[in-house]
Amino acid sequence: MAGKSRPKPLNVYLYIPNIIGYLRILMNCVAFAVCFVDKKLFSVLYFVSFVCDALDGWFARKFNQASTFGAVLDMVTDRVSTACLLVILSQVYRPGLVFLSLLALDISSHWLQMYSTFLVGKTSHKDVKDSSSWLFRLYYGNRMFMGYCCVSCEVLYITLFLLARKETESLVDVLVNAATTSWIYLVLLALLLFGWAIKQFVNVIQMKTAADACVLYDMNKKQ
Repeated sequence: MAGKSRPKPLNVYLYIPNIIGYLRILMNCVAFAVCFVDKKLFSVLYFVSFVCDALDGWFARKFNQASTFGAVLDMVTDRVSTACLLVILSQVYRPGLVFLSLLALDISSHWLQMYSTFLVGKTSHKDVKDSSSWLFRLYYGNRMFMGYCCVSCEVLYITLFLLARKETESLVDVLVNAATTSWIYLVLLALLLFGWAIKQFVNVIQMKTAADACVLYDMNKKQ
């Protein structure tokens, strides 16, 4: 019996979820090009690109077009777009080190997670069923919970960018002023900050878990 035909490289590049990934990159490029000229257009383009992150996964499962290239493209697009927004926020708010620290945590935790995933032979960085952390398992095991945390994080960053009126805003002052404007803003900010905080905590767990996996791999290799 003849073996299954292998997809050509060009076919993988033209998978529907990967095409969505290219569109996301294009939208982000336009968004950051106009971010200081038209904040509203930037926010719309950035958020639509973020929403498309969920769409490409749905299309990958729907048409059986999941690929390693697509997974890497998806993660790189996510990390770079968030990193660019955090760099901008670090220039708009004081202390800027807060946002640069968040950038470092986001990049390092996801890079370590992706590297350790392939190191131990797993096919997805979201496969954390063997983790001892219930929060880590819940985050990657429940799409609704993960979606809430991710949406909270990105919407909080977009909101902070929209709230900034001048180049050197005090982060604490802006948050306090927004929260005291009305109870609606207070509830919205509380929900966003809660989801954001969980995601940062998960990033710390992810970085430690991935580092442990790398160390364990080294120890097993020397035995």
